[in-house]
Amino acid sequence: MKILIEEYRYNASLVRKYLHDIDELDVVEGLISVSYVGYYYNNSHDVNDCVFILPKVLIDGNNKVFGKYTPEEIIDLDKSDKLTKDERNFIYEFAVWIYRAIAVFKNSQKDTSIVRHKQVVKVGKGKKRLSNTYLDILLSLIQFNKENQDFFMFILKNIHSGFNKINWSRTISRSSVVVQNNEPIYINPVNKKRQINFDEELLVIYFSILNYISDKFGFAISINCNYDLIKGKRFEHYLEKFGVVRLHQIKYKYFSDKALQLWELCYAFFEQSHQVKVNSSLNEYLLVKNFNIVFEAIIDELVGDKQLPDRLNKKQEDGKIVDHLFMWDSLTTADASKKVYYIGDSKYYKIGNEVGKESVAKQYTYARNVIQWNLNLFLDSEEQPNKDDYKLRDEVTEGYNIIPNFFISARMDEKLSYVDTIDRTDRKKKQHFQRHFNNRLFDRDTLLITHYDVNFLFVVSLYARNNASQKQTWKTKVRNLFRKEIQQILADKYDFYAMTAKPGIDGQQFLSENFKDVIGKVYTPFADKQVYSLALDKDKQFSQENEKVYNLLDSHFHIVKCDIGQDPTTLLSKQIGKEGYPHQSITSINKDERCVLTGYIPKSDSQFAYFNEGKGKLFDMKYIPTINLMAVKYFMPMVDGFVDGYYEVKSMSFKTIKEQSTEGQVKEMVALHLSLGNFIKIGEDKVFFYKVKMTAGQLHSIAKIEEDYAS
Repeated sequence: MKILIEEYRYNASLVRKYLHDIDELDVVEGLISVSYVGYYYNNSHDVNDCVFILPKVLIDGNNKVFGKYTPEEIIDLDKSDKLTKDERNFIYEFAVWIYRAIAVFKNSQKDTSIVRHKQVVKVGKGKKRLSNTYLDILLSLIQFNKENQDFFMFILKNIHSGFNKINWSRTISRSSVVVQNNEPIYINPVNKKRQINFDEELLVIYFSILNYISDKFGFAISINCNYDLIKGKRFEHYLEKFGVVRLHQIKYKYFSDKALQLWELCYAFFEQSHQVKVNSSLNEYLLVKNFNIVFEAIIDELVGDKQLPDRLNKKQEDGKIVDHLFMWDSLTTADASKKVYYIGDSKYYKIGNEVGKESVAKQYTYARNVIQWNLNLFLDSEEQPNKDDYKLRDEVTEGYNIIPNFFISARMDEKLSYVDTIDRTDRKKKQHFQRHFNNRLFDRDTLLITHYDVNFLFVVSLYARNNASQKQTWKTKVRNLFRKEIQQILADKYDFYAMTAKPGIDGQQFLSENFKDVIGKVYTPFADKQVYSLALDKDKQFSQENEKVYNLLDSHFHIVKCDIGQDPTTLLSKQIGKEGYPHQSITSINKDERCVLTGYIPKSDSQFAYFNEGKGKLFDMKYIPTINLMAVKYFMPMVDGFVDGYYEVKSMSFKTIKEQSTEGQVKEMVALHLSLGNFIKIGEDKVFFYKVKMTAGQLHSIAKIEEDYAS
């Protein structure tokens, strides 16, 4: 097995013979590099061996493999005495994953022109390769299954012939008999039973290997047998040399050419010396030029959306093509129904390489194009928006939602593990930030790009297995990770608040009148458009500006610290409860003044028992009445429709509550929140008022209430 590294510049005299029949080689000043990745069988007389061209991510910034070997030192893998056993086995398995990934890419990209795939001349029967790769063994096992179904049926037919035939001597001596129509009928006939023989055991081992190959590497394999296969811990035991031992024990039982060939294939799999002379019946030529396109397809399959959001096209009007585009939960709200665009770009670099300025500039351009497309969707008459289309710009504050923008690049796990890891990059530049104005997060020109490194081994293996469920699980996980990580980056840079206007204040009008001071700092990401998000840059240079803005808003809004993406309802309710809306102390009662707000308390209300005893403290009116709230001094509850007094109103505010419809849907709504004081009785009897004398949400005088009570 020969190993070359993509784009590495070798001395031409050293590798030219291994590249027989490969064109488009880059030869400069005696140095040669190949831009392909994949599997190639060189059948020239002086090579007669497999050549694997592996991705450049295998080498680091110092052009070393595993941080210690030059690519020249491992060209002839079977003869190289420098690699450890684990390093050698890693390359054998890694080559399989690369082959599988290219094969999956080829099958999913029917019109691609970057894949070279053909059958090369088969090695003649009896002719041996110089060595066989792990991939050769796997493919040979799979091919044997495709070409020898008749052989399996022949064995199974012979094994089971007579399996269910009745053993009459045992049946007559052991089974009860019933005579019917002068003929004996035996109730429990005894069948001829045979133990699983060695032919059967070989098939069980073989099909168990196929099942393992299918599960691990994602090869599509049809297994037509009814045996209990060896799986899990038992199969791991076979992998740990028991398979070799057991095959040695049963080898002498096989005489046919087919059975011996099958035995040899199974032995080659478990032995894994890669020196076993297998007559491989599948010699494939599978190469891909520009592996960065494959890596892009891998990441897009595992992260992006096939059905693009809002009819948006990856190919933008200026000709630029976005690598990855999808819609996911917005950064600025906890409401899962609120989505935002996520824009990504995959980077296929050698380990340690930095993202170039051009790539960063392109990513900013992608974001601006998406923003403009969204604006056009709602401004132009050509493309009418759907009712569910997401609107990026907020008309209330004229702020823009934050668009998450990211790079994702490949890295090799230090322990050569296929473990699932994705982290913020360890490169020098972990994030990129651009703006037209300082301290304006909710501005269309404030753009943030984060950078993540993903374990190349994991994503290649996940893609190569081609398991839809596994891919979807990882997609959800990584999207949530992106969201959480970007939220944390923003939380480190900005202080976030939630705010709602105090009673008697028109929040939208106030923001409009003070537009210059708050532009880019406020946004309405929440379902309740009376609740705003405020973001202030933590940098000390903005401390005076932020203090001025905060004091300006604090005089007209209830403001509370609220992390980005957090539901502000509870936080604001507590803050409003502290600040309240204090009423003038009632020193004298003008009974003719319309100052008593009426409300209805049904038996289903959680506060019913308290109000029924004249001990109510809090009341939320779901539907805010169209009255002069500033005039409210008292609250009269109609408890199940009955009245016997009214309460002083200590404070009044607004809060967001959740209500479930009969269809089970939960919606948020703004309610009038009353904090109640003393209860003033107007009589000992409870008199029915509701819809007879007055209804809820009205404003009446004490005189009117006392008159209706007395009558």
